Amino acid sequence: MKKSLLALAVLGAFAGGALAQSSVTLFGVVDVNARYVDNGGGKQYQMGQDGISSSRLGFRGTEDLGGGMAASFWIEGAINPDIGTAGGQSWQRRSTVSLSGKFGEARFGRDYTATFWNATIFDPFGTNGLGSSGNIFLVVPATPVGGGFNTLVRANNMMAYFLPSGIAGGLYGQVQVAAGENANGNKYMGGRIGYAAGPFNVAAAYGKTEVTSAVDGDVWNIGGSWDFKFMQLSGYYGDLSVGGLTQTNWYIGASAPIGLWTIRGTYGNVARKGVDYGVDINAMDAQQIAVGFQYDLSKRTALYGTYSKIANDGNSTNGANFIVGALQNVAGGGAVRGQDSQGYEFGIRHSF
Repeated sequence: MKKSLLALAVLGAFAGGALAQSSVTLFGVVDVNARYVDNGGGKQYQMGQDGISSSRLGFRGTEDLGGGMAASFWIEGAINPDIGTAGGQSWQRRSTVSLSGKFGEARFGRDYTATFWNATIFDPFGTNGLGSSGNIFLVVPATPVGGGFNTLVRANNMMAYFLPSGIAGGLYGQVQVAAGENANGNKYMGGRIGYAAGPFNVAAAYGKTEVTSAVDGDVWNIGGSWDFKFMQLSGYYGDLSVGGLTQTNWYIGASAPIGLWTIRGTYGNVARKGVDYGVDINAMDAQQIAVGFQYDLSKRTALYGTYSKIANDGNSTNGANFIVGALQNVAGGGAVRGQDSQGYEFGIRHSF
């Protein structure tokens, strides 16, 4: 929903050139839920958020430069509607400026990494909420002392090029380079190539992160989906390695529209190999199953519910401890190694 006048007024406070934009849009999502989680170390009822969509507030605008070229900006930040605060840095979800045309798009700033796209696009839950596939893959086995792996989802200081839409039928792709600027875990280079035609979509991606000056982290993955109209099936397989540790993840998913309802489900697995500071992590495997529903009250408002369970393999010494939801202010909270983690949530999402 466009709020051009309001957006221009707000942007005018910090961007004198906003009135030159041919179009400016204010947009956002508010997603709040009631949640229960049991992570072995404690049980808790919570007021949660982001069950099916990430809560956010953003502005985007485009200026027509003529000759098929356009300049645009996109700034978007997370919000915490359950407590009424902004999450993280001011515009940490996305902060980019772009130049686009028949040649494609050149984009600069903070954005999703190429290697994250497959994981979230083909996940029926969109890597949101208790059912997110990210519960078992957005966790690095370990990083060397003094290192970091901060590019699993987004990267700062990034330059990217996107192929123009419609090239070679349904071919699409991107390449990205992010300057580390002396911060371990932030230097990144990656790319993604895919093909979408009719009901079919498949893509592969690869990325490399400088974890320390001597150790790199590598991610590669492939995902795909097929829309049968009555149901869309999807799948994902990925590999993450850092130092002598490796982690493989896969999931299969389905999403079925039934009138105003949408039924979702996924089953996924994570397997780890290597020795983490003297601890054998080969037993730190886990499986996740998630089911959920969404009922659309309108195009912008929906009710939803999700149940998810992670079965952590191993024992209390070196077993896996993946979790479906965070536990806060619970004595001995967090997941106990080798014990299951599960939870459910019911909420409402409104976009504008």
